[in-house]
Amino acid sequence: MEQQTENKMGTMPVNKLLVNISLPMVISMLVQALYNIVDSIFVAQIDEYALTAVSLAFPLQNFMIAVGAGTGVGVNALLSKRLGEKRMKEVDLAANNSVFLAACNYLLFLLIGLFLSDTYYRLQTDITEIIEYGKTYLVICTAASFGMFGQFCFERLLQSTGRTVCTMITQSAGAVINLIFDPILIFGLFGFPKMGIAGAAAATVFGQIVAMVLAILYNSKKNTDVRMSLKLMRPDKKTIKQIYSVAVPAILMQSIGSVMTFLMNKILLGFTSTAAAVFGVYFKLQSFIFMPIFGLNNGLIPIVAYNYGAGYKDRIVKAMKSSMIAAFFIMLAGLLTAELIPEMLLMLFKASDEMLRIGVPALRILCTCYIFAGVSIVASGVFQGLGKSVYSLVLSVIRQIVILIPAAYLLSLTGELNAVWFSFPIAEIGSFIVTLVYLRITMRSLDRMIQKRQ
Repeated sequence: MEQQTENKMGTMPVNKLLVNISLPMVISMLVQALYNIVDSIFVAQIDEYALTAVSLAFPLQNFMIAVGAGTGVGVNALLSKRLGEKRMKEVDLAANNSVFLAACNYLLFLLIGLFLSDTYYRLQTDITEIIEYGKTYLVICTAASFGMFGQFCFERLLQSTGRTVCTMITQSAGAVINLIFDPILIFGLFGFPKMGIAGAAAATVFGQIVAMVLAILYNSKKNTDVRMSLKLMRPDKKTIKQIYSVAVPAILMQSIGSVMTFLMNKILLGFTSTAAAVFGVYFKLQSFIFMPIFGLNNGLIPIVAYNYGAGYKDRIVKAMKSSMIAAFFIMLAGLLTAELIPEMLLMLFKASDEMLRIGVPALRILCTCYIFAGVSIVASGVFQGLGKSVYSLVLSVIRQIVILIPAAYLLSLTGELNAVWFSFPIAEIGSFIVTLVYLRITMRSLDRMIQKRQ
């Protein structure tokens, strides 16, 4: 029975395997996306400045996620590949070094939060209320970010070995804790102090810490594929280099999103702070559509990596095609929702008349890029699983830096805010074309890549 569990990524029918691995992560990602939306809904009840402050915090928070999740992608790809190759000593080294790297990541962002939060906000706005709200929020989120980095670390160990039901439970538990404590701590319910925006931050980090603890427990009780020990947690240069050969492009790829959001906020604040608030709301709503795709992708990466290590090309191709079909229908649902009921979506965030005036056309324009984005996200997962993360990085740079920001800036010169939103579908179409070129190159060379590894 244990042998079947170890080898299911190489033996189980591909579509069944994809559902088995990805569905728990899709569910947990949906729960997380829901908590992201509800978190902003509660913050919006304070006032629009508080909502804007949380929106402006997104680039730095996204950078934290990029470092944690990107490192996890590197661990995921290396560990799954070594499992496929039956190199168990290196599996243990990858798992234990991931704990050391998570601790280093936490220390980095602890220092950033304590010493650079004020500077970060003043680079974006001179509105005192937004700056004060933002500093309070960011200091708490960064100072207690050990929960987030620990959660990423131990959940990736479970994902890499195919135990995604466990990660569904840990992620969902963390999100539910956040959902419960958001209103309690923000508004001071049930005898708790009224903390305002600090309560939103506290609820967030509390949920992350709970998820981390559960992930540690699941690894110690359920994950028999890796052996954890303090001795093996000492940094191993070769292992860390292998992890970051995949992780660095993944981190940079997601970090580019932080740069893009920061610069886009600067452009939008040139019109009105409400435009930046609308952009923040869009990202929260978008996460409810994109998170399931990322969950699908998180399941696809270890499947591709394992079967690449085992030399099963047909399984790689089938997993990729099935993921793209699923992504297309998820994105189609998101497109139709944003086109048909944008007013209802915005009113979830206590939208003012001005926010509705700006937000309704914005949502309808922005969602047109969804169909192309789904294929690009799945393709990035394939590239990462095959050790070609540089392709994913190049695609992200093209989409968000080479095309999106210049297009947004040039369109902003028209003086029409609605014109700026068109930069997103323009960038997504350009990235989609390059994605197809890279996929063609990769699929043509896949046989040679597999033979080289045997």
